[in-house]
Amino acid sequence: MNGFPILSAMMLVPLLGAVVCLFASASSARKIALAATLVDFALGLVLWSQYRIGGDQWQFRESVALFQGFSWKLGIDGIALLLIELSVFLMPICIGASWKSVEKRVGEYMAAFLLMEMLIIGVFTAQDLFLFYIFFEAGLIPMYLIIGVWGGANRIYASYKFFLYTLLGSVLMLIAMLWMANDAGTTDIPTLMAYDFDPAAQKWLWLAFFASFAVKMPMWPVHTWLPDAHVQAPTAGSVLLAGVLLKMGGYGFIRFSLPMFPEASAQFAWLIFVLSMVAVIYTSLVALVQSDMKKLIAYSSVAHMAIVTVGLFAFNRQGLEGSMIVMLSHGFVSGALFLCVGIIYDRLHTREISRYGGLSINMPRYALFFMLFTMASVGLPGTSGFVGELLSLMGVYQVSSWVAAISGTGVILGAAYMLYLYRRVAFGDQKNADAAAMPDLDAREIAMVVALAIPVLWMGVYPESFLAPMRSDIAALEARVARAKPAGDARFLAGKPTIQTHAEHEGAE
Repeated sequence: MNGFPILSAMMLVPLLGAVVCLFASASSARKIALAATLVDFALGLVLWSQYRIGGDQWQFRESVALFQGFSWKLGIDGIALLLIELSVFLMPICIGASWKSVEKRVGEYMAAFLLMEMLIIGVFTAQDLFLFYIFFEAGLIPMYLIIGVWGGANRIYASYKFFLYTLLGSVLMLIAMLWMANDAGTTDIPTLMAYDFDPAAQKWLWLAFFASFAVKMPMWPVHTWLPDAHVQAPTAGSVLLAGVLLKMGGYGFIRFSLPMFPEASAQFAWLIFVLSMVAVIYTSLVALVQSDMKKLIAYSSVAHMAIVTVGLFAFNRQGLEGSMIVMLSHGFVSGALFLCVGIIYDRLHTREISRYGGLSINMPRYALFFMLFTMASVGLPGTSGFVGELLSLMGVYQVSSWVAAISGTGVILGAAYMLYLYRRVAFGDQKNADAAAMPDLDAREIAMVVALAIPVLWMGVYPESFLAPMRSDIAALEARVARAKPAGDARFLAGKPTIQTHAEHEGAE
């Protein structure tokens, strides 16, 4: 890029757009927000095209010393690249989904989304410990406003619950960061990823970070804020929340917990596996009995994120790669499902499943795309959902066949609740005249669902294009945690992973 600070530029564009939107008319704010997100998407394509697969681990690095102990340090690896691409891809769709449905305080609404985009990119590019924390926590503010101002009838309760859950979990993380900076003498994230913290201290540091990332994922039992937030959020808020914000927890495990505290990660792998297995079964059963479409998809998100966590803590290539693919796939698929719910909600103003039925008769195009995204959520071969879940379960099977078997029930239960949802919405008799009179997708809606269908099929047919950029980074992470790798069913279930010293691991190699 010849020294061009593309990462800073990708953050500056939405920030400037947000400022302009605050002073623009409703019509102008929509156009400005769409233009800003499309510019960022174009910069994201440039970023992907210029990224050197197999090159330096950290690319597009920027560093400016601001004041004592704090620097503006940016840079990405292949893992961050893919999550940035997911973010800039979904943002124009969020703006498009809000084009007609949001009519009050449009300028502030668009500004909140643009500010959210800037902070999300900051999370995935920050290479300074405290810069990451600022972006990570500041992202709560615009999402809190999106839910609290433009949400449903119980928006105040949902927004407070979202804010308090996520904020309280991060207080412990800040304390741990202060201790880490003092112990290692640096706040540089790449340096800290290679730093060997005392194994005794790692346990407490891991728990402090876990308190934040578990809420953000969200993991059972700290997931209860998610269904409320999704139900009350506007459609675009749900797309962004499920598509990108949940991925910050997984990114945190990949960037901090695993490489910085490998021994502690191995010691607590049993905890992650137990919580994930409970989440897969419990939230899937809860989803099966939901009458609200948004709540059903929200609970399915918790189950899918559980597949991410079991893959991450398998400590092998298949598990790590599978977890990343599940996160990317879930970003596209869950975003598309929430968009499908929003499309019919805008027509009938209800999310109750019983109010619909037989939509394949009067909305055949809608039924077709809804079926595609339903199949991807189930994990049908040929879609993005299949690739990630297969890799994750293959990875965890190498560690514990029991965990793999129980986690694998999520695929069966997922098929049960998603196909049951689709049957009730798209098939059957048309019992309600207002639902039967709803028009099919218009040009704007077709553009959005087609845009989401492309990566869902692309990832399912040719996943290598998504695996290649992160393969070397996954290999480096696998090597980092290899000395603390769990050693099979018996020792794992006893909570006794095999832990080698760094010297012993080097000697074994």
